[in-house]
Amino acid sequence: MSKYKTAPEPSVSKPKGIPYIIGNEAAERFSFYGMKTILVIYMTKYLMNQNGALDVMSREEALTWYHLFTGGVYFTPIIGAFLSDAVLGKYRTIISLSIVYCLGHLVLSLDDTRIGLSIGLSLIAMGSGGIKPCVSAHVGDQFGKTNSHLLEKMYSWFYFSINFGAFFSTLATPLLLEKYGPNVAFGIPGLLMLIATYVFWLGRKKFIHIPPGGMKFAKEIASKEGLNAVARLSIIYVFVSIFWSLYDQTGSSWVLQADQMNRTWLGITWLPSQIQAVNPILILIFIPLFNYAVFPAVSKRIDLTPLRKIGFGLFLTVPSFLIIGYAQSLIDVGQVPGIYWQIIAYGFITAAEVLVSITCLEFSYSQAPRTMKSIIMSYFFLSLTLGNLITAGVNVFIQNPDGSLKIEGANYFYFFAGLMFVTAILFTVFSRYYTPTSYYQEEATQNLK
Repeated sequence: MSKYKTAPEPSVSKPKGIPYIIGNEAAERFSFYGMKTILVIYMTKYLMNQNGALDVMSREEALTWYHLFTGGVYFTPIIGAFLSDAVLGKYRTIISLSIVYCLGHLVLSLDDTRIGLSIGLSLIAMGSGGIKPCVSAHVGDQFGKTNSHLLEKMYSWFYFSINFGAFFSTLATPLLLEKYGPNVAFGIPGLLMLIATYVFWLGRKKFIHIPPGGMKFAKEIASKEGLNAVARLSIIYVFVSIFWSLYDQTGSSWVLQADQMNRTWLGITWLPSQIQAVNPILILIFIPLFNYAVFPAVSKRIDLTPLRKIGFGLFLTVPSFLIIGYAQSLIDVGQVPGIYWQIIAYGFITAAEVLVSITCLEFSYSQAPRTMKSIIMSYFFLSLTLGNLITAGVNVFIQNPDGSLKIEGANYFYFFAGLMFVTAILFTVFSRYYTPTSYYQEEATQNLK
């Protein structure tokens, strides 16, 4: 018999384990985004060879590495999800892979060569990616049917904690890189990951520990119901992957563009990597704004279903890349545009993120059969892998043998804007024929609290 609670109790209040998950997520996201924020700048300006000489990458090579790494982070969730749902359970999977995650940061902080980069990023991709579907599903496991009405808002606050950590790390780590070098800049995020692991361990007696499914998991995933859930959601994730193809460029091509812009804003000259902090601070503003003002107002006029939220978000992504494309067109003719162009673009793409990403988290959990919560979450994260592989593939494809590019300058961004617009139209048509089916964890037979 388990020494932990294995089913949520009937309750109309917030589960007791949620604060530990939120605290863990804030520290873990500081760790991840701190490392990711400086990655392109590190590869193009700081990377060394084994003799201690600079061995930096070209723009296209760094973009390819960045998006392959990001794709890897969102591919490994399938491994973590299998361990979680079938073998170890979510809690033990998260603790085990968090240690792997910490080791990846340690390697990056100690070895600034391409070998260290490869090993460090591989360990981080395994650790960070492996825990992603487990943590997201672990949030939902704390709720039963009685308090399931709180789940959508709780995923919003879960996402809030992600961006709370990301905001501070996005501001801090570029300064650490510039003032103290890559060893400290990668070491501090590693320390935060260690703290995140400790905070999660502290909540072990408060959590609901849903046992691994074992053979029941195997039967359910191979059942008609399980296969149908995977197939239906996978179609949605293919559409959403194009959103991620654009969104994750805020950490790559947008950073390189910012390096060519006038970055003086609010009386401060910002580093190129620091401009990404606009995204998490806008998330912190937009989440309560959308939950308590925008969504209630829109719902009075139309039935604001999860699929409609996602569709609106896909359309909102288009103007962000049109704006970035226009800013690039000014750079292409020798001008130095102000960073405010990127800030305006961040407004659109961040609003789209609230509509697409947060909605997909809650929707994926609710649509997954009970023993398949982590595995379905991993399929959602595969959409991020596919999106980043698309971006990496485009950057490889556009390079001609003579070093010239098939698509360059503003046309690069306009290409992605057009791709997003077509995707949004096709998704709108598809969503009209999708009928949701929700599943929540069975509650323990106890008095309502």
